[in-house]
Amino acid sequence: MADEIAVVLGENGSSSSLNEPGMIVVFARTKGSWKKDREMPLVLDPAQGMKGMREKMAGIIEFMRSSRIVVTSSASGAPYFELEKSRCAIWEISGKPQDFLSQVWADEEKEMAKERTSLQTREGSGIPVPLEKTPGTFYISIKEVQGKRPDISSKQVLQQFIQKGGFLILDIICTHVPPWIEVEAERRGYTLETEMVDNETTRVRLTTSASK
Repeated sequence: MADEIAVVLGENGSSSSLNEPGMIVVFARTKGSWKKDREMPLVLDPAQGMKGMREKMAGIIEFMRSSRIVVTSSASGAPYFELEKSRCAIWEISGKPQDFLSQVWADEEKEMAKERTSLQTREGSGIPVPLEKTPGTFYISIKEVQGKRPDISSKQVLQQFIQKGGFLILDIICTHVPPWIEVEAERRGYTLETEMVDNETTRVRLTTSASK
């Protein structure tokens, strides 16, 4: 991870939204201090449609280079989805960069340390894994898991499994479709289907290319 943080800034020099005109400014850390390294104008015109937005976001991500930490006042919609696909860590913070850059960096390092620890201890952690019902077809109820263990997130249970892709079909029962699963499905070329079972239950089916 580069010692850089990209910040979406408005005209007043405070963090702004990707949906508002402003600047993308990349700050680099040198000897504990944060300095402006580069910047580019930010204008996402809805009139350009989805294709235009994706092209603009691709340019922004290319401009960011190896920086994968982004601070914005709010993140939602298609621009956020494009950043997620590029594995950006997105922080929603209001204020001026000098007030939050060091804290964001420290918090991000803590998150990465947690992820490393989680990967190292997962096997003995008691976190449930999908059940293979028939060869290549797996099933898990996140709704049931979290009913018993509210401290466990859908990412902890499924992210590693989905990333490995050692399945043909994965059926997931949940209360809603976790956005990160949509991101992983698109990134890896999986087919994603959803079905409302009832007002509080959704069935998600991921199908890999190996099963087609």
